Amino acid sequence: MNRINFKKTDALAAVCSALVLAMSAQAAENYPVKPVRMVVPFAPGGASDLVGRLMQPRLQQELGQQVLVDNRAGASGNIGVEVAAKAPNDGYTILLGNIGTMAINPSIYPKFPIRPVRDFAPVTQVVDVPVGLAAHPSVPVKTMREFIAFARANKGKLNYGSAGSGSNGRLEMEQFMRLAGLDLVHIPYKGGAGAAATALLTGEVGVAFVSIASVMPHVRNNKMKILGVSAVKRIKALPDVPTMPELGYKDMNTGSWQGVYVPAGAPRAVIDRLFAASVKTMADADIIKRVNDSGAEVIVSASPEEFTAFMKAQNERFVQVVKQIGGITE
Repeated sequence: MNRINFKKTDALAAVCSALVLAMSAQAAENYPVKPVRMVVPFAPGGASDLVGRLMQPRLQQELGQQVLVDNRAGASGNIGVEVAAKAPNDGYTILLGNIGTMAINPSIYPKFPIRPVRDFAPVTQVVDVPVGLAAHPSVPVKTMREFIAFARANKGKLNYGSAGSGSNGRLEMEQFMRLAGLDLVHIPYKGGAGAAATALLTGEVGVAFVSIASVMPHVRNNKMKILGVSAVKRIKALPDVPTMPELGYKDMNTGSWQGVYVPAGAPRAVIDRLFAASVKTMADADIIKRVNDSGAEVIVSASPEEFTAFMKAQNERFVQVVKQIGGITE
């Protein structure tokens, strides 16, 4: 009768395990050795796509490998988030997440199987993109005070657009309507901020809270106007436009920040390599200028741990925001 030598089997398993770990560690140290995919969970034309394509050329240079932007739009960014979360955690798929996908959506879609805090390893924040209340030229107002008076006089008649039921633009508008005593009709758009901005540009909707970066060219061409900016201080691109806190809405000061993530469990060497490459990318003078000109600001984290703490705090904040406005419904 054959007998199994468990001691030899265990020893062999241990050796194999050690070899696998050693090979994995070596692969991480040599990272990257092939192209890297950057999943952008929104359609072209929005702030996330803009930031991703600004980063792409310099990030390629820093990594020494091609970076491929992969737009995966839909479900308020959840489709792209799920694609990235289910990718191998070897660093060859990165996610450009934002305030909506990584901080707001967990409170809006509690049944969505991907939980950003659990399923991703934050690498670094890269930008903060202030959002602003934008109006189509057909809306006969020039200031926020005039807009509030006009909206109150046309209760239930003025449409506003958003990138979806649980988007940052939707939450901003719901909070603003509650504070200002307004009643506007919500029109959600699929595909992210780009679709909502297009609807505003064509006059399909009258107003929307949009990322400043995604609409600055249209603002400069007088095809839409910004009445107020959700930021702590006035932004360089629009120095004459007041902030929402200046206008009396002190809690409306959150921009649409963007950051780099990898699937949870990625080797620390890979995270460190991506952190260093991302920070150097965002330090490029041309990128800083282009980001500032677009109405955004370059902000990088001191470490992956700092960005992790920031993301957790943002998740907790929006749990409270959603409760304050009584949840989200169509």
